[in-house]
Amino acid sequence: MDVIKLHNAVFYAYHGALTDEQNLGGKFEIDVELYCDLAEAKASDDLKRTVNYEQVYALMKRTVTGRKFYLIEALGHAIGGGILDGFPQVLRTVVRIRKPGAPIHGVVDTVEVEVENRRGEEKA
Repeated sequence: MDVIKLHNAVFYAYHGALTDEQNLGGKFEIDVELYCDLAEAKASDDLKRTVNYEQVYALMKRTVTGRKFYLIEALGHAIGGGILDGFPQVLRTVVRIRKPGAPIHGVVDTVEVEVENRRGEEKA
């Protein structure tokens, strides 16, 4: 199994359970791992035989900025599911979302959630 990884895509968006988060917004940092068979791409050196990661980034951006989520868990699931729907060569995704400065009563740099989606699994 081969892996394509996008690291630290950064978006400003309006996700969170608190009203201030939904109104003021904040920064979200996202990593995506795409598990797929890249044998044809490796043999042919042809962009049409692989996963176009520019298109994956565009899907991520649309998902992150297109609607508000209360939970970054749900946002991660939506990104992973969207990738599986749009890119048939991807068999599994792992999406990590970091929320710097999350409003908790304590000192942490970020809160991070990791969500995995697999082709053939039922969507929530």
